[in-house]
Amino acid sequence: MDAIISATEWASESAGERPPTLLDIRYVPGGPPGRPEYRAGHLPGAVYVDMDSELAGAPGARGRHPLPDVAEFGAAMRRAGVRADHPVVVYDGGLGWAAARAWWLLRWAGHPFVRVLDGGLAAWTAAGGALTTDEPAVTEGDFAPRPGALPLLDADEAAALARRGLLLDARAGERYRGEVEPLDAVAGHIPGAVSAPTADNVGEDGRFRPAKDLAARFGELGAADGTEVGVYCGSGVSAAHQVLAMAVAGIPAALYVGSWSEWSSDPSRPVATGALPG
Repeated sequence: MDAIISATEWASESAGERPPTLLDIRYVPGGPPGRPEYRAGHLPGAVYVDMDSELAGAPGARGRHPLPDVAEFGAAMRRAGVRADHPVVVYDGGLGWAAARAWWLLRWAGHPFVRVLDGGLAAWTAAGGALTTDEPAVTEGDFAPRPGALPLLDADEAAALARRGLLLDARAGERYRGEVEPLDAVAGHIPGAVSAPTADNVGEDGRFRPAKDLAARFGELGAADGTEVGVYCGSGVSAAHQVLAMAVAGIPAALYVGSWSEWSSDPSRPVATGALPG
């Protein structure tokens, strides 16, 4: 199953008799909700879904973007028109992080066919696609989450995986090394984790690098055949983009949703700094 769809492919599918359900996950880390931007212009047929309130639980000890309550997530997806037997396409403003989070959640919750619009809204407009301010009438969906379709790590499992397999840290290199920490109380990384910034998954246009290039990148980081791989970031958002990039490359990976925001909130957990895994 493809994990991404190009703007050209979306133009063709959206013009068909049964276009996929389209979700707009406009989101800026640390910024205001994306609904005003959605209302100012979005892809035709898109329904807005809020990253912070519908794709994550309340921040706390489990991290800044913990898993949402499963029942509440299912209700949000049904409100957006998501159906169990109908494909879904998600996009955001360009980073791809929030769209990847929606992709991962839907796939983890058992939806069989979800893709991310490669390059997001910017790729659509660059290809000549039109935007609209019209909000579509939504027919209630029937999607019922059945969690467990994608692998998920907790803190203890992430720590163990860093020693027996490959745990990738998707944050910027300076945060991994512990040189800066703009969001969490402690700087550094999970001991044994390997630095693999999410930004290196895409080109200057925000679209994913070719699958063979991504496979080579992750191979150089240690994702050899048979190696168990996990990913974390600051709060489980950009790491979802890393899992998506690995899916494009044909490499399965587990997501540690709590990520550094959960790990660093527990003073009993060890912290490594510097450029080496530790």
